[in-house]
Amino acid sequence: MLKTALGRLRVVGLIEGVSYLVLLGIAMPLKYFADIPIAVTIAGGLHGVLFILFMLALAEVKFKHRWHLQRAFIAFILSLVPFGNFVLDKSLRRDQEMLTKSKVSMKQ
Repeated sequence: MLKTALGRLRVVGLIEGVSYLVLLGIAMPLKYFADIPIAVTIAGGLHGVLFILFMLALAEVKFKHRWHLQRAFIAFILSLVPFGNFVLDKSLRRDQEMLTKSKVSMKQ
């Protein structure tokens, strides 16, 4: 899965999406309700690094697969919404399957 640009975007997107949910659903409540601010420091830092990796992977897919700017922008917006990366992954999985099928049919 990590061998293709779409595969890398899917993996990073899913991990980044989980980190966002951890930040919002676990770390933030720990900070504000249990007075444990270190949770946000750790989860927020990790999420920040993963978000940068997601943006780099998105740029790679945009240029390698010649995505329209609108599609890349929608992927970016989905990454900002909780559970958005999981919606995006469904679309990316379809794209990846279509590419795989077209490569197989070209070899035959």
